[in-house]
Amino acid sequence: MLLIYTQKITPRIVYTFKHICTNILGIPIKFTVKIEEFIAHEGMKLSYGKQALGNELFVQKVALLMEQGLSEVEIKIQPWGEGFCFFPVSENSALPFDIFAASFFLLSRYEEYLPHVKDDMGRFPASESVAYQEGFLQSPVVDIWAYKFKEVLQERFPEISFEKRKFHTRAIIAVEHVFSFQNKGFLRSLAGMHLDIIKFQFQKVIDRIQVLLRLKKDPLNIFGDLIAFIKEHKVPIHFMFQLSDFSIYDRNINYNRNPYRSIIKYVGDYAKVGLIPGYFAYENFKILRKEKLRLENTLHTPLERVINVKYNLNIPEFYTFLTELEIPADYSMGYPEALGFRAGTCNPFLFYDINTETTLPLKVHPYIFNSNIVEHANFEKFTTEIGKILSAVKKVDGSFKAIFKNQDFSEYSNHKDCYTLLKQIYEVR
Repeated sequence: MLLIYTQKITPRIVYTFKHICTNILGIPIKFTVKIEEFIAHEGMKLSYGKQALGNELFVQKVALLMEQGLSEVEIKIQPWGEGFCFFPVSENSALPFDIFAASFFLLSRYEEYLPHVKDDMGRFPASESVAYQEGFLQSPVVDIWAYKFKEVLQERFPEISFEKRKFHTRAIIAVEHVFSFQNKGFLRSLAGMHLDIIKFQFQKVIDRIQVLLRLKKDPLNIFGDLIAFIKEHKVPIHFMFQLSDFSIYDRNINYNRNPYRSIIKYVGDYAKVGLIPGYFAYENFKILRKEKLRLENTLHTPLERVINVKYNLNIPEFYTFLTELEIPADYSMGYPEALGFRAGTCNPFLFYDINTETTLPLKVHPYIFNSNIVEHANFEKFTTEIGKILSAVKKVDGSFKAIFKNQDFSEYSNHKDCYTLLKQIYEVR
């Protein structure tokens, strides 16, 4: 057990120390504000303050974890080893920066609460982040910092023991459209065929007719192929389905149709299944609850995971909704348009709501890339970058998560490239 002395125990301090020390390094911790208790303690101890009390392990603090609400934060990046850090402190500290304040800044998404320029979909873009601007977006800096802190602890306390974590990977398949042609109804099928003719996409016209005559499987119904991939390589894949009402934004088939429900149940027999909320659910609690119940009634199990694949994440309101609905896991923490670590970490973490200064019982699972960016990238260069990030995540025994769409594995997409990526992240041949 590591005893931590600080003049005041704030929710931010408890949250960040628990994540770094306990969640990542596996060290049990205890806090005290009593100098006498700290001095009398004969085991491992660390002080976190403006100055050391004696010759104990000391990490100097900046003000961020003592504050409430938001304030203007000056970020001054400096090199540290082969990487970067910010919130520098004096040489008296065991680390050249306040690792806990810097980690909190990234994990809480502090910068997303501050004024920023949104993209054309109202989202916080990667280009507005400190990580992008300073060149460390593709580095899991929070985990790297934690492992360097681990070395400091080992040097000071040779008797210390850490829990061993395991590197793992996970692909998430986002299913906004189960079918391309099937079960769309007469008017939608007629309108779709008319649009294909106007665009001179005659092969799609032929495919549509064959699918409607049941001479061919729908191009987006690739679930059997992905289940076969799961069975062959014995790897876990998560599938997320959308069950929202039809609108200009959400154009899936009716969630109540038996073919749709059958596919969800079929996939649920072999993989973990979650929900993609519809466009209106991100800002309307009642709609989100309705969509949650739809998936639960289909699978007859509680909903445990959701993902936002393209709309504004709307921090922290959306996460508050998930907490109120007792949904324990979210997979939305990433940039749809950029490769990298939105929260500076590759590992799951509990979300801290700065508005209420509380830790939500919601585990956020960050993803590293969304397949949207593959079609705009040089594929060879992209796979090289993925290889480098995989190596970085392995070094910190982290979790590599990637988002794909079912369309990515259809005949209308670069499905060979996507299967190559899938094999690369699972390291199968």
